[in-house]
Amino acid sequence: MHKDNTQTSHKKITSKQVVAWIGILLLIALYITTLLAALFDNSASGSLFASCLYATVAVPLLIWIYAWIYQKVKEQKDQQNANQTEAHQP
Repeated sequence: MHKDNTQTSHKKITSKQVVAWIGILLLIALYITTLLAALFDNSASGSLFASCLYATVAVPLLIWIYAWIYQKVKEQKDQQNANQTEAHQP
């Protein structure tokens, strides 16, 4: 009997990936809402379009800021852990 020795690798989903997907879904929802408002000639379609343009810039920018801050905090935490490990070594 032949056994398959391949291992399935499971990638860990990071918080940055989750935030990125939320941002993508938010932008898609905004675009669909704006499209529907334009098709149905809603009086609020102008403000929805403006908010969509704003969100097109703001959402990715906020995601980038989150990722940058997360990386800086993680680097500081790793540095503190390394300093504590060095302090406890004889």
